[in-house]
Formats: sequence, C-alpha cells, structure tokens
Amino acid sequence: QVQLVESGGGLVQAGGSLRLSCAASGRTLSSFSMGWFRQAPGKEREFVSAISRIGGSRNYVDSVKGRFTISRDNAKNTLYLEMNSLKPEDAAVYYCAARNALFSSTQTHDYDYWGQGTQVTVSS
Repeated sequence: QVQLVESGGGLVQAGGSLRLSCAASGRTLSSFSMGWFRQAPGKEREFVSAISRIGGSRNYVDSVKGRFTISRDNAKNTLYLEMNSLKPEDAAVYYCAARNALFSSTQTHDYDYWGQGTQVTVSS
C-alpha cells in the first residue's frame, strides 16, 4: 500500500506557473512508476504526464509538451509537476497515481494507487 497526497494547486492567471507535488507514504516511491492525470468538470479523467520508476523515461500529452515538466525525487518520496504558461483549458483537478511496474502508462486503469487530487484554476 502507498498513500499519495497532492499539493500545490490553486488559482493562477493565464500564462502563470504552478508546481504540483505528490508526497508518498507507506512505501518508497522508487517502487513505482508514476503519472499525473487531470479531470475537468463533465469530462473524463485524462493522462497528462508520466515517469518511469527511476526517471529515465518521461512522456506527456501533446497539449502540455514544452510547458509541463514531470520529475521525481525518490529520496524525498515526492513526485512533481512543474506547469508553466498555463492556459484556461489546463484547469482541472490534478491527480497523481502510482503503478507497481518499471514503466509508466498513459492509461488510468494501469495505475494501482491514486491521490485525492488538487484543484488547478486558471483565469483568463
């Protein structure tokens, strides 16, 4: 079992930046590949970014490439998502997720543990 707690969300103007964190407890983060997903009102949860267990492989949904950066600090048991040049369409609840596998996935059903989410609001 691993518990995931997201933080760092908030209200930001379009063009601004936020850094999301996901703190893990119960098991070491290095046991998992990790992902960030988001869900806007009335929409399905969608993949944003993912990183392999030791951080060598990262991928992003096309809409955030060049603006978002995923990283992990296994020594601190924490996952990050640096979000720059935010757009109103980035507004959503952001969730971190852990997958008990070496490589990450873009599919929600491949992840074993989820956090409660953190709200990101982007004003235009």
